[in-house]
Amino acid sequence: MNVEQVKQWMQLFSAEIEKNKDYLSQLDTDIGDGDHGNNMARGVKAVEAGLAKDQPTDLAQTFKSIAMSLISKVGGASGPLYGTAFLEMAKAAKDDENDLPALLQAAAAGVAKRGGAKVGDKTMVDVWLPAAADAKQGQLNDAVIDKLVAATKPLRALKGRASYLGERSIGHLDPGAVSTGMLLKTLLQATK
Repeated sequence: MNVEQVKQWMQLFSAEIEKNKDYLSQLDTDIGDGDHGNNMARGVKAVEAGLAKDQPTDLAQTFKSIAMSLISKVGGASGPLYGTAFLEMAKAAKDDENDLPALLQAAAAGVAKRGGAKVGDKTMVDVWLPAAADAKQGQLNDAVIDKLVAATKPLRALKGRASYLGERSIGHLDPGAVSTGMLLKTLLQATK
């Protein structure tokens, strides 16, 4: 993975979020406060502006620029969680070799630690951790990602705002898991 691929990834992700911001907000209206789509749209615009301004030349700088934009512009828990994912990738990035599974593993571990969540809590961690493991096995693809996202629907939320709904959170996709799915699918497109 290189800087150009990351920039391409962020352009693809931005387009995906823009196209689906109302859908993400509707998912969040069902079990949260309804702002996930708009928050993410604001975040991806900030990422594009940040990358244009910072002009990073290596992967670590690129990931750090993305992280800072997300942390400063995305509201709620998603900003710090996505920001942490990119900060952890910045720490894991090496000049000579950047294998995607190692970067995803660092990101997933960071998100899980920051949010205090584990697989089964109905959060973005339900996508991040298994996707990182699948990437390590060379088995991460769109179908796998879709399956991980869909697996949040029957879960009862144990973390975040959705956890206040208890049993009523069952039967809804987790909005953070859905946007994480979009992030990972656009990553696969950018790194083909």
